Amino acid sequence: MKVSVGKVMMKLTVIIPLYNESKTVLELLRRVKAAQLPENLEREIIIVDDGSTDGGITEEQKKRYPDVLYLSHKKNRGKGAAIRTALEKVTGDIVLIQDADLEYDPDEYGKLLKPILMGNADVVYGSRFVTSEYRRIHLFRHYLGNKFLTFVSNLFSNYNLSDMETCYKVFRTETIKKIRLRENRFGFEAEVTQKLARLKARMYEVGISYHGRDFDEGKKIRPIKDGLNALFCIIRYGLRLG
Repeated sequence: MKVSVGKVMMKLTVIIPLYNESKTVLELLRRVKAAQLPENLEREIIIVDDGSTDGGITEEQKKRYPDVLYLSHKKNRGKGAAIRTALEKVTGDIVLIQDADLEYDPDEYGKLLKPILMGNADVVYGSRFVTSEYRRIHLFRHYLGNKFLTFVSNLFSNYNLSDMETCYKVFRTETIKKIRLRENRFGFEAEVTQKLARLKARMYEVGISYHGRDFDEGKKIRPIKDGLNALFCIIRYGLRLG
């Protein structure tokens, strides 16, 4: 998808929280760097190694991508904490969250960015449940959990999202930096959605492909524990208690 941002140079910052994804992160970096961006849009990549115990990215591997900013936590603190750490270093006009597990395709950056670059959106979510070219048929109970949490989130936010828990979230930097984020782990998804609603942020969704892993392949989310925490976060931040 070809989208021009005009003659003014802008920058996209891709934030990659990393925890025990040494088998996929180098291929993910290759894809992120190869992804076609709209004209006059620069690329900044920030990886936060969140206390990986599988070796993370070695110094030798970092030399392959010296223009990437590498940050780290000594101990695992969670996805939300990794995103907060990266946001302190962001210099781009637009921020995109990218998981390191190859479930989401960087080739779709163009359509994710389009509503923001066209001046229509402050935030774009990539929905796994809106019609797209293809998606892996995946865990049904996990799907039901996602739909339930999105439904409850919509009740509080008054958005009509189809996929609140998606990894692919894109923000105008000025928008995301207006929010004081607190959640350290997967509660980030629920927290940021409710706080965007408080800001009355202009939100769009676009359909994306999805290559979901199962737990034998390394999926890390804990359905019951993380699901209950997400529900708590929806209620907490939906009622403006945090």
